Amino acid sequence: MTPTWYDLLGVEPDATDAEIRAAWKSGIADLEPGDRRFRTLNEAAEVLLDPEQRAAYDATLEPEPEPSVVEVRGAPATSLETSQDEAGTGQQAPRRGTVPAWLLAVLAAITVVMVVAAGYLVSQPSDDSIADATSEAQGAAERAVVTILAYDYRTLDEDQKAGGALMTSSYKKKYDQLFEVIKENADAVKPVVTVEVVASGIVRSGADRVQVLVFVNRPTTNAKTTEPQVSRDQVVMTMERSGDDWLVDDLDTNQLAN
Repeated sequence: MTPTWYDLLGVEPDATDAEIRAAWKSGIADLEPGDRRFRTLNEAAEVLLDPEQRAAYDATLEPEPEPSVVEVRGAPATSLETSQDEAGTGQQAPRRGTVPAWLLAVLAAITVVMVVAAGYLVSQPSDDSIADATSEAQGAAERAVVTILAYDYRTLDEDQKAGGALMTSSYKKKYDQLFEVIKENADAVKPVVTVEVVASGIVRSGADRVQVLVFVNRPTTNAKTTEPQVSRDQVVMTMERSGDDWLVDDLDTNQLAN
């Protein structure tokens, strides 16, 4: 049988967002970021934690056959399959869920853009202090990504200042350089970008430095498009402790296929 996203995460088709998120975090806990299964589980979570994508995906899945149906005689040939071993036994072969072509294309085309040294492992905190630090860094990353990736051509100076306040001095220099490009084209393009966090998980944890993976939706309008166009992004954020705060020391964004 072709496994579904639910099968890969080990949850039921009616699982709640909290159950899906917990299964996803548990699934990637012992995998390396470059592992194929790591990327597949991330894609499964990205689809199932987005209401629109999940509804579209669920619509492609065939319903499970009724347990009481054992008679296949006279059933339409297009709806039943019988394996060679079962031929003549009267048993109904299981239905196969169909993975839509666009999802297969996503899995084939998606490239996780990360600046991760060889040998980095996805790890869980080993003690209470690191667990607390990890949780704080993850929350800070979710809040920071909304401010840093969002901007409005009418308030660019304020947006740049707000984003810069959440960064280390070294990363702020890179951010300011990128933001100048946005400013140069703002009058002509008139971009307005907002950010919605879908889910997040830990890639690597430590007492003073934590790497967080965040899935976001970015509705965007501009001079040519007044109807928001949603970009679905996977963001890897390196958070560094600075006193009582966690600041962004690096941010890498990769757009996911729709």
